[in-house]
Amino acid sequence: MAFIDLKRKEIRAKLVFYGPGRGGKTTNVLHIHKTMSRDVCGKMVTVDTRGDRTLFFDFLPLTIGKIMNLTIRIQIYTVPGQVLYNDTRKLVLRGVDGIVFVADSLRVQKDPNIESLKNLEENLREEKLDIREVPLVLQYNKRDLAESNIPILSIAEMQNDLNRELGVPAFKASA
Repeated sequence: MAFIDLKRKEIRAKLVFYGPGRGGKTTNVLHIHKTMSRDVCGKMVTVDTRGDRTLFFDFLPLTIGKIMNLTIRIQIYTVPGQVLYNDTRKLVLRGVDGIVFVADSLRVQKDPNIESLKNLEENLREEKLDIREVPLVLQYNKRDLAESNIPILSIAEMQNDLNRELGVPAFKASA
């Protein structure tokens, strides 16, 4: 649930981009950072990357307006995709208000997508949260690769693998 700070007259919400390694989480946040105006978007912080893989997290603060004289601030985080950094994933999920699960459309990523979604559910459970109660959307990323004749999963396959039981909103992307 969003945090209301009456002293500072602001509402803070935490949005986490979650998914398998190299699926496009950081690319999504970089795109948001590039396309938002500087008066809305704070400085993006990427903590320690090696070989284009996020080892800790990315953080991007946004100020998106006011409601009833309270400034709305969205804090966007990504988690590392590698299972090795599961403790960091858990830490980043603390206090989450919404999740964008970035699934990689590459056919070879079918199992990592499923494993990452299961990992998300387990980590939320440890935080006493139910995946069905946290606002969640699925992004089926890298859809543009089909044009390059790279084998990708169909939307129907991704829906069946990832969204059959959840039934949350899902959308296509090319990040």
